Amino acid sequence: MDLRLDMFEGPLDLLLHLIKENKMNILDIEVTVIAEQYLEFINSLSHSEVLIASSYLVMASELIELKAKMLLPRKTKEEKEEEQEQVDNLVNRLLEYQAYKEITKTLKERENNRQEIHTKLPEKVEKYLDENTVVNHDGSIDLLVEAFQKFLARKKEEVPLETKITMKEITVSSREIEIRSILKKQKRVEFSKLFSVATKDYIVATFLAILDMARNKELKIIQRDLFSDIICEVS
Repeated sequence: MDLRLDMFEGPLDLLLHLIKENKMNILDIEVTVIAEQYLEFINSLSHSEVLIASSYLVMASELIELKAKMLLPRKTKEEKEEEQEQVDNLVNRLLEYQAYKEITKTLKERENNRQEIHTKLPEKVEKYLDENTVVNHDGSIDLLVEAFQKFLARKKEEVPLETKITMKEITVSSREIEIRSILKKQKRVEFSKLFSVATKDYIVATFLAILDMARNKELKIIQRDLFSDIICEVS
């Protein structure tokens, strides 16, 4: 056999190689054949290699013992059971090692693939925009919802929203009329400035009005950079 010690990671690795070369099934090993080839490999090692590969010698002794038991004639039932138990133990160790090798191979492939991925720390996008750049989120419902949530959070920190019921009914349509009037005069207005009254019915009606107008493309939603105020302007 033209085999070298550095080709294998240990005695079980060598055994798996010999089983594969002989096209055997791990569950049905011809121990005498494998033992002879294993010992042939041990005998081919140099003196210095043998000193290093002590674990290979331990496996060699196990194989010699097992081979000797299998060649003995007139075995008792107890001897046969002991022999089979030793074979089963060797098979189980080989199956576990084979599974370990497969997992190691998969993890190594994933590690190699991961090395092809380059990550980048998060940073603000403003540094890539010039001062005249406008980030236009025209009709972005998600942006409106996010801005509304931030607005409510700020209001909660300032003062509690009023819960007193008033006689004047605030409707979505009435707020749309008022917002159209504001945009007609100012052309553009900050999103938060449209919530001038801090009552729940007023805030809800205002938000629904802005949402409806954005969907109908009556107004544009503009944000100049990632964290700046949202601007509503005439579409």
